[in-house]
Amino acid sequence: MASSDLEGGGVRLTIDTGTDTYEQAIAAVQAAYGLRPVVPVGWPEAAAVDPRPDPQDLSGYDIGDGWTDQALFRMIASLMPGARAVLRRIVDLGGTASYDDVQQYFDGHPTHPIPPSKIGGTLTSFKAVQRRVGPAGTDPLLQRDERARFYRIDHGIAEGLKRAFALADARPDLLRGEPAGPIT
Repeated sequence: MASSDLEGGGVRLTIDTGTDTYEQAIAAVQAAYGLRPVVPVGWPEAAAVDPRPDPQDLSGYDIGDGWTDQALFRMIASLMPGARAVLRRIVDLGGTASYDDVQQYFDGHPTHPIPPSKIGGTLTSFKAVQRRVGPAGTDPLLQRDERARFYRIDHGIAEGLKRAFALADARPDLLRGEPAGPIT
């Protein structure tokens, strides 16, 4: 809701354009300047919005192979930062990426450098994390085709991972922290 606070002889206005109506914003400006706002009858109140999204805001419905958006968030939140970055790269590429694409992207990466010889080791945590937080008896989240040298994620699950990563972007405090040093 639009609000104002006196501060050092002046007024600070806070107007949330995502939740406040135009009329509420105008009323806040009028109040800040000491004018009597005209409030029409039947004005809807702006919906209260929690500024911090939560994993419970994600869907609990099965999107494939027992996975839910909430379970996918738990998965990415539990991964080491390097493994999470690799998973995100594959998701950003539409759920399919060649080994070479992934290796080249992370070789010399500014925040998560992973030498090509270490990508496989970085990804070993997927199975352990999936066993701990994923649905029982599911296929591996990240499929590897050794012969074709591709990583693949089911399309529906990749879409769920996009939603989970969006929450991760909004709430990095819920993710497993950075390692003490560079990924080796």
